[in-house]
Amino acid sequence: MELFWSPASPYARKVRAVAREQHLEGRITERSVSPFDDPDALLAANPLGKVPALVLDDGGLLYDSPVICAYLDAIGQGAAMIPSDGDARWAVLRAEALADGVMDLGLGIVLDGRKPEAERSPTTVARWHGQIRRALDRMTDETQSLAAEVTLAHIACACALDYIDFRLPDIGWRSSRPALARWHADVADRPSLRATAPA
Repeated sequence: MELFWSPASPYARKVRAVAREQHLEGRITERSVSPFDDPDALLAANPLGKVPALVLDDGGLLYDSPVICAYLDAIGQGAAMIPSDGDARWAVLRAEALADGVMDLGLGIVLDGRKPEAERSPTTVARWHGQIRRALDRMTDETQSLAAEVTLAHIACACALDYIDFRLPDIGWRSSRPALARWHADVADRPSLRATAPA
């Protein structure tokens, strides 16, 4: 399999961490690309031109990090990271969606900041900041109720928090959410997350 990824992408990091949790590194060739350059190989793998994108051994294509993570979890050799049914399944998927939403908002803020000043949207960015703060408050509750065994929710939330640290350190979420900071410190020490830290 071939995985298209970008070093600063929190979505691609989530996939790469799940691959390591599922002991699939030896089956996946990781190909770093810049999605903003629209490389032909990435566009062939994902018409949206986004990372991550996964080319399967049979030539099939998967894109969007939740889909790829679910696939890797299904074929992996580690413990299941997405419970098969019941309340636990929906708790994990809900937490992943919350984390992905934080990443979406963070990326939007970063991209807005790269526009010429006259094209920026300060009102929208201020709203996104408020949405991130509310999401982090909810994430505090979500993470405290997660099972001890590492799931996709753990990986997704850790990737979202690290992305905020990496790109938007002014949000300063740790000082106002000490329980979330303690949770993050424990999870962030996992080898899969250390090996995929943003760069």
